[in-house]
Amino acid sequence: MSTQADHGHELVPRPEQTPDALRAALAVVDPERLPEMQRTKDEAFAKAVEWQSLSPVRSWVLAWARDIEIARRPDLAARHARARSNLEHEDATTAREALRELSAVLDEAMKAVRA
Repeated sequence: MSTQADHGHELVPRPEQTPDALRAALAVVDPERLPEMQRTKDEAFAKAVEWQSLSPVRSWVLAWARDIEIARRPDLAARHARARSNLEHEDATTAREALRELSAVLDEAMKAVRA
């Protein structure tokens, strides 16, 4: 796991982008999602065999690296939770702002894991 503490308090260091490292990090930051991770991993590997391509596995790794990046950083996790809670707000302006913020959080997390 790499150590990058430029975002304030982080629950765990950013994990390497391997299934084992991602699983270990998820077990700390969001353990209730472990069954989902395993299910989507199985799906990605099955698609990789079917398609004869590593693309589904690469997508799986990036998606989980992004989600773990959000969960391991309380600042991003709080922004993510707030945005998700307002996505279906009765006020259209609030809902649009929530969608914009959710997109910004996902983009920030993806940039961090691709750096």
